[in-house]
Amino acid sequence: MVDYPKWHRVDPKSFVLSQAPTKTKEDLDGNKISRKDAYKVYLENIEALKVLQFKMWVEKKTSLLIVFQAMDTGGKDGAIRKCFGPLNPQGVLTHAFKVPSDEEASHDFLWRIHKFAPAKGMIQIYNRSHYEDVLVVRVHDYKPEAVWKKNYQHIVNYEELLADSGTLVLKFMLNISLDEQKERLQERLDDETRHWKFSSGDLKERKLWPDYMDAFQEALVKTSTPSAPWYVIPADRKWYRNYAITTIVRQTLESLDMSWPSPEEGLSKIVIE
Repeated sequence: MVDYPKWHRVDPKSFVLSQAPTKTKEDLDGNKISRKDAYKVYLENIEALKVLQFKMWVEKKTSLLIVFQAMDTGGKDGAIRKCFGPLNPQGVLTHAFKVPSDEEASHDFLWRIHKFAPAKGMIQIYNRSHYEDVLVVRVHDYKPEAVWKKNYQHIVNYEELLADSGTLVLKFMLNISLDEQKERLQERLDDETRHWKFSSGDLKERKLWPDYMDAFQEALVKTSTPSAPWYVIPADRKWYRNYAITTIVRQTLESLDMSWPSPEEGLSKIVIE
């Protein structure tokens, strides 16, 4: 069993989303941390992750699945870019799950998800994921409750299958406040270069905030398991988000105690002329 970090990790027995912070100035050990110091650690984490990712890629014994979920403007794209963009693109893949196509909708809800599970040595990132079927599907009543209620166990079983097959699973819910979302939506309206990111549909979803919080609460406590934990990251401050995510991923990969493949014998005797 991987020794997953405990910082911001959901304890199904006690976790309450409404009590989880959306901003903090404490580091992952509970000490005060400044933006400058957090950025310094973030840079150190990135350098360490470059090596750890490459080790995993050449060792090809395990893989890593990163799941991102958040409300609109929660920062999924930014987190992916800042925390994984600097890594070797040969070993990192990202897939954004949109509204299911007709073909996808004609299969079970995990069909389109499992196709993108990471191969050995790879990091796969889900930008939104199978959790849409217990979040947006629930909030908008796209399927009967009797259907989406069963999906919690299907999700747990799917993630256990991945874990049993050598895939580490880390799930991040980027927790922003309603006020922060308002500011970010306004920024998109005020900046013409970001108008493409604004959708009037976001305002309709914003009105459903309490319903989404209820859906997240149940999803988080019912699917955070020892082999596939959820982390609720205070994400109002992007610098803290990047610091926390890279620290958690780094310490998770370090716990694997990966090693470089053994070289062929006699290399020390080779002379290249």
